[in-house]
Amino acid sequence: MSSTPRINDELSQIAPRLRRAREKKNVTLAELATATGISKSTLSRLESGQRKPNLELLLPIVAALAVPFEEIVSPPRVQDPRVPQRSTRADGRTLTPLSQHQGEPQAFKIVIPATDREPAPRTHTGYEWIYVLSGRLRLILGEHDVVLGTGEAAEFDTRNPHWFGSTGTDSVEILSMFGKQGERIHLRARSTSATSATSATSATSS
Repeated sequence: MSSTPRINDELSQIAPRLRRAREKKNVTLAELATATGISKSTLSRLESGQRKPNLELLLPIVAALAVPFEEIVSPPRVQDPRVPQRSTRADGRTLTPLSQHQGEPQAFKIVIPATDREPAPRTHTGYEWIYVLSGRLRLILGEHDVVLGTGEAAEFDTRNPHWFGSTGTDSVEILSMFGKQGERIHLRARSTSATSATSATSATSS
């Protein structure tokens, strides 16, 4: 769960906590209004969740009720930072997610087999960053055809025709950052090429 949903969830708990704290102290809304200088209607809206809480309102209330501030507002629990690594395989390539937030870009570790060396340039919206962990990566970007070794990096606009794969000598392991559309392209590129090739062969045979 990302930080924003956790914060929203915590904020939604403040209203019922205020009501419980007041009722536990046997204090009426009218009495609390007199003690805090906050109108009864505002206090009622706070307890029903219709009014967004802020420090200017909460501090006088917790002081009047003599309750710890943390009893009303507790910080969102820190989630386990470890990322579940559930790999996806397609046409020999293995994509392992390295980030779990819902936004973009997403980070992946990609293992490309030595047999994945036939260029099939694709385009899609977005931007991509690549870092070679091991092996030699062949990258085709527009008119550029380069080989990146271990420790080298590249970044490019994916609206330009691009493809990357093995040089044919060994498998390649890389880190890559891109969006969801890029993930779909990487998983389906070779499948699409294979389908196109099959269709072309069938058409020729016909």
